[in-house]
Amino acid sequence: MADTRSTVARRVVSGMRVLALAAAIASLSALTVGCSNMKELDYTPVRMDPDQARTKAKNVASRLFEMTGVKGKVTEPGPSISRCDDYGDDLFSTSHPWSLYGLSNDQVDTGMQNLRKELGKNGWKITKDGRAPSKDQDPEIYAENPRDQFALHVTAYKNGGDQTMLHFKVVSACFRAESAAALEGEY
Repeated sequence: MADTRSTVARRVVSGMRVLALAAAIASLSALTVGCSNMKELDYTPVRMDPDQARTKAKNVASRLFEMTGVKGKVTEPGPSISRCDDYGDDLFSTSHPWSLYGLSNDQVDTGMQNLRKELGKNGWKITKDGRAPSKDQDPEIYAENPRDQFALHVTAYKNGGDQTMLHFKVVSACFRAESAAALEGEY
C-alpha cells in the first residue's frame, strides 16, 4: 500500500511541474482566474474566509469527480491557500491538486469522455481539449467556470498500472479575506 501511495505521489509531483506551465497557459485566457502578473483584476473579488474558500474548492472538486462517472481512489491532500500579493495583501486564491487513481485505461477514457459531455452542462467552458506537450502526449482538458470563478486542468495518465489516473488541478480566482491578518498562517 505504501508503494502505491509513493508511486502516486511521485506521479502527482511530476504532474505538478507540468501543471505549473499549464497554469501559466490557463491565465492567458479571456477570463482571468487565479493570480497573474496583472496589477489590476478585471473582476471584483468576492469576500470570503479562507476556510469557506477551501470548502468551495472541495465542493468544486467533488462535482468534477461525479462528472467523471468512474470510481477509483482519491488522493488525500486538500486545497491550499496562496496570497494574490500583486493585487493586495488581503487577497488570496485556492489551489486543489488531486487525482482519481487505481483506474483501468478504459475508465480513464470514460472519465475524460464524461467530463467533455458534462462540463458544459455544469457551467464550465472548455478552453483547450487536446494533448499535453510532454513525451507521452497525455490527453488533457482546460476549462473555466466563470460563475464559480474556478479554472480546471485535468490530465489522463494511462498504461501505468497504479499510475493510471485522472489528475486534476482546480484553481480559484482571487478572493478577498476580511483582512491581511486573516491570512496569517494560512497555506
